[in-house]
Amino acid sequence: MRVTFSAARPADAGVVVLPVEKDGIDRIPAGVLDDATLALARGAAKAGRFEGEAGGIVEIFVPGSDGANRLVLLGVGSGSEADYERAGGALTARYLTSGVTAIAIDLASLGGAPTARAAARLAAAAVQRGWRHDVYRTRLTDKQKPTLAEIVVAGAADGTEAAYAEQAAVTEGLDLTRGLVSDPPNIVYPESFVERCRHLAELGVEIEVLDRAAMEKLGMGALLGVAQGSVREARLLAMRWNGKGEGDVDLALVGKGVTFDTGGISIKPAAGMEDMKWDMGGAGAVAGAMKALAARKAKANVIGVCGLVENMPDGNAQRPGDVVTSMSGQTIEVINTDAEGRLVLCDAITWVQKVHAPRTIVDLATLTGAMIISLGSEHGGLFANDDGLADELLAAGRATGDLLWRFPLGDAYNKLIDSPIADMKNVGPRGAGSITAAQFIQRFVDEGVRWAHLDIAGMVWADKPGSTYDKGATGYGVRLLDRFVRDNFER
Repeated sequence: MRVTFSAARPADAGVVVLPVEKDGIDRIPAGVLDDATLALARGAAKAGRFEGEAGGIVEIFVPGSDGANRLVLLGVGSGSEADYERAGGALTARYLTSGVTAIAIDLASLGGAPTARAAARLAAAAVQRGWRHDVYRTRLTDKQKPTLAEIVVAGAADGTEAAYAEQAAVTEGLDLTRGLVSDPPNIVYPESFVERCRHLAELGVEIEVLDRAAMEKLGMGALLGVAQGSVREARLLAMRWNGKGEGDVDLALVGKGVTFDTGGISIKPAAGMEDMKWDMGGAGAVAGAMKALAARKAKANVIGVCGLVENMPDGNAQRPGDVVTSMSGQTIEVINTDAEGRLVLCDAITWVQKVHAPRTIVDLATLTGAMIISLGSEHGGLFANDDGLADELLAAGRATGDLLWRFPLGDAYNKLIDSPIADMKNVGPRGAGSITAAQFIQRFVDEGVRWAHLDIAGMVWADKPGSTYDKGATGYGVRLLDRFVRDNFER
């Protein structure tokens, strides 16, 4: 979908959208509409109980050159960035497959232009909400196919185009993440995930890939143990963006990339197992975030690392009771082969510390079903060894709508994963399952490194639409990480 900006709305616009703040229908300035049309709009708003609430829509038809044009009142609520985003998403949800091809949003209806960032988020949300995954659908009728192709924003404040350009970079990252998460496991597996990310090199991202032989040489027994039951070989993908030029890595983003998770020998129930194609949502978010940072030329040195495996119950698969040695040298008793994500993350985190020595690490993973029990699909879980880092991530979540909720860590929880025959076991008791998983990962974080773990199990896939996504892949984490870097590493 194309977004353009103009000083005034096009004279031939067939669909004109007038943003209206809460209880602002009577404040539409004179001259935006003729008296008769304004009276009609106010009457329609009253009849439809429209009060300018964010995302609310009232549509009327007025005479036009081709018989009738649409006039749309679009509620933007209190005028906050979040309300403008909600409005943009609602607009696309209404008109994406309506037959409408172009929309003109006239900000003059507000009496004063919104901030550049608010207007940019309005336009970006409209584009993001239009993302669809129709690659494998061959029988769509014309009425099911998207038609909306262009949005013109008229009367925006100075700086809106620049703000939108940055939002457009984030949208590119979201598109990559959503595509990776949505594609089936016979299409996206470790090797093909890597290939899908190689185009980031065109943006200046340095790509490094470790195959099984390289990881064996490094002693990544935890990650490779997960992969040994699959005919798909594991990969470690590293994507480095040097936005400040050559120098130390400021931040490492590490993603769990289990491209399909059967549970291994501790096999999952058959019902719903097809959803496990999105068990690489953490790695998908890291890839998308790296694309967003590179596309907008973020002034930070960031590396994204994805541990990519497929977890299958082959005759060579890892067994409950096996003991594996991680790259760090610590040994792990594998109690449950379905607790595999932490085994992937621990070696990926060790590798990035040994090779790149980042001062801050944030890992993302669809790690535990217990997190969905705790938070549903409203927040991702946050664990951190540093209060300042936790606060930075929470703030980024509030600013973008990728919300987080912090959970505790502590010695009492840590003891729950002690093993009688190895340094640790990969699961604790039934209680506090998300916390003991985080405690496991923390054992591989070096002293003095700021670290946060985001358990996003309930967030990467949605059963109902949101402001910036339809049902399906949400792209959760891309906007969060981009804002986190912008606010804390680009000063």
